[in-house]
Amino acid sequence: MIRSHARESTLAATARRKHALLASAAPTAAETDAAPAARSRRPRYSGICLSPSRGMTRDKMIDLPFVGWRLLCLGDITNFAALRRLVGTPRADRLIDDLVERVSIRIDGAHAVAVGRTLIEVTVDVCGLAEAEAVLADLAAAFEAPVVVDGEPHRVDLLWGAAMGQVRHLEETRLIEEAEEALAVARAEQRMVLRDLSRGTPAFDRLTLTRELKDALARGEMFLQYQPKLHLRRQQVAGAEALVRWQHPTRGLILPGDFIEVAEEAREIGALTLWTLRQVIEDQQRLARHGHDIVLSINISGQLLADTAFVEEACELVSESGARIGFEITETSVIRDPDTAIGHLRRFAEIGIPIAIDDYGAGLSSLAYLKQLPARELKIDKMFVLQLTSSNRDPLIVRSTIDLAHALEMEVTAEGVESQAALALLSVMGCDIAQGFLISRPIAFDALRQFLDGGNDPERLVDPRDTFVRPASFWKRA
Repeated sequence: MIRSHARESTLAATARRKHALLASAAPTAAETDAAPAARSRRPRYSGICLSPSRGMTRDKMIDLPFVGWRLLCLGDITNFAALRRLVGTPRADRLIDDLVERVSIRIDGAHAVAVGRTLIEVTVDVCGLAEAEAVLADLAAAFEAPVVVDGEPHRVDLLWGAAMGQVRHLEETRLIEEAEEALAVARAEQRMVLRDLSRGTPAFDRLTLTRELKDALARGEMFLQYQPKLHLRRQQVAGAEALVRWQHPTRGLILPGDFIEVAEEAREIGALTLWTLRQVIEDQQRLARHGHDIVLSINISGQLLADTAFVEEACELVSESGARIGFEITETSVIRDPDTAIGHLRRFAEIGIPIAIDDYGAGLSSLAYLKQLPARELKIDKMFVLQLTSSNRDPLIVRSTIDLAHALEMEVTAEGVESQAALALLSVMGCDIAQGFLISRPIAFDALRQFLDGGNDPERLVDPRDTFVRPASFWKRA
């Protein structure tokens, strides 16, 4: 029976998957012959979830908001040693490719990839828990029949661990961590495990987390990752966004959604942001010396836009360093104290710090504030980009936003770009910059530098074979 769980007791550490990606092998003759019939029987998981009212037409349903979920499944071959003795090491090492082929045939819309000799990673967009459980049941059923290896049938036993979360609010790193821990539980308990991120994880003790946050910087537990941004016309990396992470010694990886609010409540957000700014300045200078003088951006809390002391110290740090640093703010951060916030943003702009309006459209977008903000860049929230090629309304919203931003002399960045089709449509619409997993996931500084070393090759940047189709585990290792 499939059981759905929230995060259980924190595991000491999740095993790092160290095997390189395997090239996909050709399917066996028997499975090739069976493929057309299998395709006709396989279920379709669209991931587009609507809640239509009675009598609603199909055309109107298409215009409803996208509320899909992403399911990440990890399957481990538990009888690999026995299979290796039967078929030999060279053939056993290629067995995982046969499993990838079978999953691709069995489940429509699934993205399957081998991440080791015994491990397969499957990503599917689903409508919710019931459909996720159906996918897992179908994965289990897919391997009830033997796998034909060199003309002989062999039973392949797999254990599955999976995690799912709403695409709109998804933290990819957290999804990976949850899937890995689900697989660890599956191995220990010899059963299939599914974790639903929407049901939350054991609540952090906020008082303890607040106390530990104060010392986390001193202990070196905070670190940064960077997500590159591709300029569509120049086909070059135009900059990168810095994202802070907390590697807790006992809790493991803590993502911003779990500690930024705590930092704001504890009035530690200023110290955390200044630490981030100093690190980003140092990294930007290192990149410039390496030949990549791009803008690195950090997020500024709305709480800090009213803090004169923070504003002055931030201006001093950036001015003295000469580094190319950008600040990203949300529109809602200005609402608390508009006059003070806008005044401080203008102070940033006066010393050459480019201002970007982040997550545009996700909150209460106000044209009154938009025309007053000294912003050079407007970032369209990913909720409008993820279904850009399958929605009737999202393209209209995105196109009108691009035209509006250009009229206000701002560049436009589309967040959440995950497909070549979306990238092509954004280019036609006149979007300036793309950011998302098609370009790169958030990566460590050294990985960013290596990424930039190949950044003048436009085909490499937008070819999904080099970026998007890499499994989530690749970017986690990076």
